[in-house]
Amino acid sequence: MKPRYVVLEGPEGAGKSTVRTLLAARFVANGIDVVEVREPGGTAAGEGIRRVLLDPDGTVAPWTEALLFAAARSQLAAEVIGPALERGAWVIGDRSVYSSLAYQGAGRDLGIDTVRQVNEAGLGGMWPDKVVLLRIDASEGLRRQQDEDRIGAEAIEFHQAVVAAYDKLAAAEPERFVIVDAGSDVDDVVSTAYEGVTR
Repeated sequence: MKPRYVVLEGPEGAGKSTVRTLLAARFVANGIDVVEVREPGGTAAGEGIRRVLLDPDGTVAPWTEALLFAAARSQLAAEVIGPALERGAWVIGDRSVYSSLAYQGAGRDLGIDTVRQVNEAGLGGMWPDKVVLLRIDASEGLRRQQDEDRIGAEAIEFHQAVVAAYDKLAAAEPERFVIVDAGSDVDDVVSTAYEGVTR
C-alpha cells in the first residue's frame, strides 16, 4: 500500500491518543512502517509551542492561538511528516489541520476558510490523506476528559461548536473522512478505523 498521512480527529475526550497508539500497533503487526505524531508537538519547536498553547493558567488571544498551532504544524510537516512519507512510512497523527479548522475556525469564530488559508501556506501541500473522526457528544467527551488544559476548560458552547464544525467538514469531504462512533468498544473503533484508512 502507498504510504498515507492518517490523522485522528474529534473533540475533547474522544480517545484520539489511545486510538492512535492502537491503530499504529495494528499497522506494525502487519509489517508496515509507521511514524506516530501529535499536535501541537513532535518537534523541539512544536513542544515549546504546545506548552504555551495548553498551559491551563495561560492567556492566548484567538489569532495568536491559531497562528501558533499553524507554526507548530508547519514545523512538524517539514521535519517529521514529509521525510517519513518520503521513505515510505505511514504517518498516524493525533490531531491535524482539521483541529484548527474546527477549534479556531469555528470554536473561536475566526472563520474556517480563513484558518484553512493560513495553514495551507505553511503546509505546502502536506494535507492529511485520511481523517478518522471519532464522533462523540461534546458533553460526554468533556466527562471523559482526563487532563483538562486551557482549551479543554472552555465553556460547553465552545465544544458544541467544535463538534458541529467537525460534522460539517466531514460532510464536505466524505472521501477523506472515516466517521467512527467513539462510544463503541475500543477494539471495534480501531478495526473500523483501520479498514477505513486502508481502503
